[in-house]
Amino acid sequence: MRDTCIIGAGPAGLAAARALKDKGLPYTHIERHSDVGGLWDIDAPGTPMYESAHFISSKTLSGFGGFPMPDDYPDYPGHKLILAYLRSFADHFGLRENIEFSTEVARVEKTDDGYRVTRADGRSTEHGQVIVASGVQWIPSIPELPGSYTGEVRHTVSYRSPHEFDGRRVLVVGAGNSGCDIACDAARNAEHAAISVRRGYWFIPKHVFGMPSDVFAESGPTLPMWIEQPVFGWMLRLLTGDPRRLGLPKPDHKVFETHPILNSQLLHHLQHGDITARPAIADTSGTTVTFTDGTTEDVDLIMLATGYKHAVPYAQDLFGSEQHPDQMYLTAFSRHEGLYGLGFVETNGAAYLLMSQLAAMVASHIADKEARPEKYARFEKEIQTVEPDLTRGLKLVNSPRHKGYVDGVAITRYIRKTARRMGWDVP
Repeated sequence: MRDTCIIGAGPAGLAAARALKDKGLPYTHIERHSDVGGLWDIDAPGTPMYESAHFISSKTLSGFGGFPMPDDYPDYPGHKLILAYLRSFADHFGLRENIEFSTEVARVEKTDDGYRVTRADGRSTEHGQVIVASGVQWIPSIPELPGSYTGEVRHTVSYRSPHEFDGRRVLVVGAGNSGCDIACDAARNAEHAAISVRRGYWFIPKHVFGMPSDVFAESGPTLPMWIEQPVFGWMLRLLTGDPRRLGLPKPDHKVFETHPILNSQLLHHLQHGDITARPAIADTSGTTVTFTDGTTEDVDLIMLATGYKHAVPYAQDLFGSEQHPDQMYLTAFSRHEGLYGLGFVETNGAAYLLMSQLAAMVASHIADKEARPEKYARFEKEIQTVEPDLTRGLKLVNSPRHKGYVDGVAITRYIRKTARRMGWDVP
């Protein structure tokens, strides 16, 4: 069998390598940095990692299948512990020795019988399959500011330390999980801090009744979404109160209809006056920012926490949209035979277990090509024609981030059902 090329040695790439190795399948593994860990290595070139970053799912539910995070980890490990966990995973399964480190991929091209992978140094190799696992938080999505702002504008991809805010008047634009983290850094370190939020969000505390929120949710029965949304919405209103009293807009959607914001600290800083909430930006002039409600802020630094494009620059023609790959079955199987992607999944569940499951499915499908060609052909047809509803009834907000979004419960159920039907072993 012709081998498979894995691109990237972050979480998704390591999951792919373990899955192929478990199946005894040959593979080539390429990583542009000098070690494993992907974006969780704060020293990796281009990483969006910052000093205050922590996991937003708990250690209890966040490990790879069959390799839990250590018991002595805190509920929500910081980036150094996550990096240590990823490196221990690579060492435990003997994945390092097969990785070409400090090697960047310049181009992936489809050939008559597979794929050609060309490295930045010009060397090319031929492969039967390619698994793209190079990550999705490297290429920032940068909106154009209205007006004529003359202060400093940065995207959070370049942010590292809270001390970058010392003595500054800072406006953070965007309230995703990293935006909220960085806004809290500004609240503690900047001379003045504000956060611009276009729409209302549901803020989920990291702990509920003394346990991590995801563990609390997992401990109860899985309810139909039409019951779960009002129950959890009521609970969040009880726990956090009306966000409008803190200057935040009321959520314009039901709970779970956007990617969850797990942050307890932003509300704390708003309650204590350490940061001011503002709506969307309407105009700028000099260092004055005017918002849609007519209020203004004088700031010398605008930090754009406006997300990332799920782009694959070295194979964009094969993946389609720069915002999120087109038509990926279960977020991992491209409609180009032999081309796969791991790490593109956006979900409200724990990502590493899902990566393990998808990696096992990909490896099983590749193995079927020779071992069970009829099963392989049947699943290839499924990849091309089946579009399962993986929302579990959620009416997701129409935004670029939610283009490929799946509900964690829905996709896990579908994966397990498919694995049983195909005779695959999936964690």
